[in-house]
Amino acid sequence: MLKRFYPDEWVDSAYGIRYEELYEKGIRGIIFDIDNTLVPHGAPADARALALFERFHRMGMKTCLLSNNKEPRVKPFAVQVDSPYIYKGGKPKVKGYERAMELMGTNRRTTVFVGDQIFTDVYGANRAGIRTYLTKPIDPHEEIQIVLKRYLEAVVLFFYRRKRKTEQKCGGDSNGDR
Repeated sequence: MLKRFYPDEWVDSAYGIRYEELYEKGIRGIIFDIDNTLVPHGAPADARALALFERFHRMGMKTCLLSNNKEPRVKPFAVQVDSPYIYKGGKPKVKGYERAMELMGTNRRTTVFVGDQIFTDVYGANRAGIRTYLTKPIDPHEEIQIVLKRYLEAVVLFFYRRKRKTEQKCGGDSNGDR
Protein backbone atom coordinates (compact mmCIF):
# COMPACT_ATOMS: atom_id res chain seq x y z
CA MET A 1 0.00 0.00 0.00
CA LEU A 2 2.75 2.47 0.87
CA LYS A 3 4.81 1.61 -2.22
CA ARG A 4 2.86 4.12 -4.30
CA PHE A 5 4.45 6.85 -2.16
CA TYR A 6 8.03 5.56 -2.36
CA PRO A 7 10.53 7.57 -4.39
CA ASP A 8 12.88 5.77 -6.75
CA GLU A 9 15.73 7.67 -5.11
CA TRP A 10 15.95 9.66 -1.88
CA VAL A 11 18.72 12.26 -2.02
CA ASP A 12 20.00 15.00 0.23
CA SER A 13 19.60 17.73 -2.36
CA ALA A 14 18.51 18.45 -5.91
CA TYR A 15 21.98 19.90 -6.33
CA GLY A 16 23.72 16.58 -5.69
CA ILE A 17 22.00 14.54 -8.42
CA ARG A 18 24.31 13.45 -11.23
CA TYR A 19 22.33 14.96 -14.07
CA GLU A 20 25.03 14.34 -16.67
CA GLU A 21 24.78 10.60 -15.92
CA LEU A 22 21.02 10.78 -16.31
CA TYR A 23 21.51 12.48 -19.68
CA GLU A 24 23.92 9.72 -20.75
CA LYS A 25 21.22 7.18 -19.82
CA GLY A 26 18.66 8.88 -22.08
CA ILE A 27 16.92 11.28 -19.70
CA ARG A 28 16.06 14.44 -21.63
CA GLY A 29 13.70 16.29 -19.29
CA ILE A 30 13.48 17.10 -15.60
CA ILE A 31 10.35 18.31 -13.88
CA PHE A 32 11.08 20.26 -10.71
CA ASP A 33 9.10 21.41 -7.75
CA ILE A 34 10.42 24.81 -6.62
CA ASP A 35 9.78 25.55 -2.95
CA ASN A 36 12.01 23.65 -0.54
CA THR A 37 13.39 21.62 -3.46
CA LEU A 38 15.43 24.29 -5.25
CA VAL A 39 15.15 27.23 -2.83
CA PRO A 40 13.44 27.95 0.51
CA HIS A 41 9.70 28.71 0.32
CA GLY A 42 9.03 31.93 -1.57
CA ALA A 43 12.70 32.69 -2.30
CA PRO A 44 13.91 33.83 -5.72
CA ALA A 45 16.39 31.76 -7.68
CA ASP A 46 19.76 31.94 -5.96
CA ALA A 47 23.24 31.43 -7.40
CA ARG A 48 23.02 27.63 -7.03
CA ALA A 49 19.71 27.45 -8.87
CA LEU A 50 20.93 29.74 -11.65
CA ALA A 51 24.11 27.68 -12.08
CA LEU A 52 22.15 24.41 -12.11
CA PHE A 53 19.77 25.56 -14.82
CA GLU A 54 22.70 26.95 -16.82
CA ARG A 55 24.20 23.43 -16.68
CA PHE A 56 20.94 22.04 -18.05
CA HIS A 57 20.89 24.57 -20.88
CA ARG A 58 24.50 23.73 -21.82
CA MET A 59 23.90 19.96 -21.90
CA GLY A 60 20.62 20.25 -23.80
CA MET A 61 18.49 18.98 -20.91
CA LYS A 62 14.91 20.29 -20.92
CA THR A 63 13.28 21.45 -17.70
CA CYS A 64 9.83 22.37 -16.50
CA LEU A 65 8.76 23.78 -13.15
CA LEU A 66 5.59 22.18 -11.78
CA SER A 67 4.19 23.94 -8.73
CA ASN A 68 0.90 23.98 -6.89
CA ASN A 69 1.62 27.61 -6.10
CA LYS A 70 0.10 30.60 -7.90
CA GLU A 71 1.61 32.30 -10.95
CA PRO A 72 2.99 35.36 -9.07
CA ARG A 73 5.27 32.94 -7.20
CA VAL A 74 6.16 30.59 -10.05
CA LYS A 75 6.60 32.89 -13.06
CA PRO A 76 9.39 35.13 -11.67
CA PHE A 77 11.41 32.06 -10.65
CA ALA A 78 10.84 30.47 -14.08
CA VAL A 79 11.96 33.66 -15.82
CA GLN A 80 15.12 33.76 -13.71
CA VAL A 81 16.10 30.17 -14.61
CA ASP A 82 14.71 30.34 -18.17
CA SER A 83 12.38 27.37 -17.84
CA PRO A 84 8.80 26.64 -18.86
CA TYR A 85 6.46 26.37 -15.91
CA ILE A 86 3.07 25.23 -14.75
CA TYR A 87 1.44 26.98 -11.82
CA LYS A 88 -1.52 25.65 -9.83
CA GLY A 89 -0.33 22.29 -11.13
CA GLY A 90 -2.81 20.20 -9.18
CA LYS A 91 -0.21 17.75 -7.86
CA PRO A 92 -0.66 14.84 -7.24
CA LYS A 93 -2.98 14.68 -10.25
CA VAL A 94 -1.31 13.25 -13.34
CA LYS A 95 -2.41 16.03 -15.69
CA GLY A 96 0.30 18.51 -14.61
CA TYR A 97 3.09 15.98 -15.09
CA GLU A 98 1.74 15.08 -18.52
CA ARG A 99 1.54 18.75 -19.50
CA ALA A 100 5.13 19.27 -18.31
CA MET A 101 6.34 16.41 -20.51
CA GLU A 102 4.38 17.87 -23.41
CA LEU A 103 6.08 21.26 -22.90
CA MET A 104 9.51 19.60 -22.82
CA GLY A 105 8.84 17.19 -25.69
CA THR A 106 9.67 14.19 -23.49
CA ASN A 107 7.86 11.07 -22.32
CA ARG A 108 7.72 8.89 -19.20
CA ARG A 109 10.91 7.02 -20.09
CA THR A 110 12.93 10.17 -20.79
CA THR A 111 11.74 12.27 -17.84
CA VAL A 112 12.49 12.39 -14.12
CA PHE A 113 10.83 14.38 -11.36
CA VAL A 114 12.60 16.08 -8.45
CA GLY A 115 10.65 17.30 -5.42
CA ASP A 116 10.60 17.43 -1.63
CA GLN A 117 7.12 16.16 -0.73
CA ILE A 118 5.89 12.60 -0.82
CA PHE A 119 2.12 13.07 -0.96
CA THR A 120 2.11 15.62 -3.76
CA ASP A 121 5.39 15.46 -5.68
CA VAL A 122 6.43 11.81 -5.50
CA TYR A 123 2.97 10.29 -5.43
CA GLY A 124 1.89 12.31 -8.46
CA ALA A 125 5.02 11.49 -10.46
CA ASN A 126 4.67 7.81 -9.54
CA ARG A 127 1.07 7.88 -10.75
CA ALA A 128 2.30 9.44 -14.00
CA GLY A 129 4.92 6.70 -14.42
CA ILE A 130 7.89 9.03 -14.03
CA ARG A 131 11.10 8.17 -12.16
CA THR A 132 11.19 10.13 -8.89
CA TYR A 133 13.84 11.80 -6.79
CA LEU A 134 12.77 12.87 -3.31
CA THR A 135 14.95 15.58 -1.81
CA LYS A 136 15.29 16.53 1.79
CA PRO A 137 13.62 19.92 2.44
CA ILE A 138 16.00 22.87 2.17
CA ASP A 139 14.40 24.86 5.00
CA PRO A 140 12.87 23.23 8.10
CA HIS A 141 10.63 26.28 8.69
CA GLU A 142 7.45 25.44 6.81
CA GLU A 143 3.77 26.28 6.80
CA ILE A 144 1.73 24.33 9.36
CA GLN A 145 -0.07 22.16 6.79
CA ILE A 146 3.29 21.01 5.42
CA VAL A 147 4.69 20.40 8.90
CA LEU A 148 1.73 18.10 9.61
CA LYS A 149 2.30 16.22 6.35
CA ARG A 150 5.95 15.73 7.29
CA TYR A 151 4.87 13.60 10.25
CA LEU A 152 2.98 11.30 7.89
CA GLU A 153 5.90 11.33 5.47
CA ALA A 154 8.16 10.12 8.29
CA VAL A 155 6.05 6.97 8.56
CA VAL A 156 6.30 6.32 4.82
CA LEU A 157 10.06 6.94 4.87
CA PHE A 158 10.51 4.55 7.79
CA PHE A 159 9.00 1.73 5.73
CA TYR A 160 10.83 2.89 2.59
CA ARG A 161 14.19 2.67 4.39
CA ARG A 162 13.30 -0.75 5.76
CA LYS A 163 12.36 -1.99 2.29
CA ARG A 164 15.60 -0.64 0.80
CA LYS A 165 17.70 -2.34 3.50
CA THR A 166 15.95 -5.66 2.85
CA GLU A 167 16.48 -5.31 -0.89
CA GLN A 168 20.16 -4.49 -0.40
CA LYS A 169 20.65 -7.54 1.82
CA CYS A 170 18.93 -9.71 -0.78
CA GLY A 171 20.81 -8.12 -3.67
CA GLY A 172 17.57 -6.89 -5.26
CA ASP A 173 17.13 -3.81 -7.40
CA SER A 174 14.91 -1.24 -5.73
CA ASN A 175 14.73 1.06 -8.74
CA GLY A 176 11.92 -0.71 -10.56
CA ASP A 177 11.46 -0.80 -14.30
CA ARG A 178 10.70 2.83 -15.06
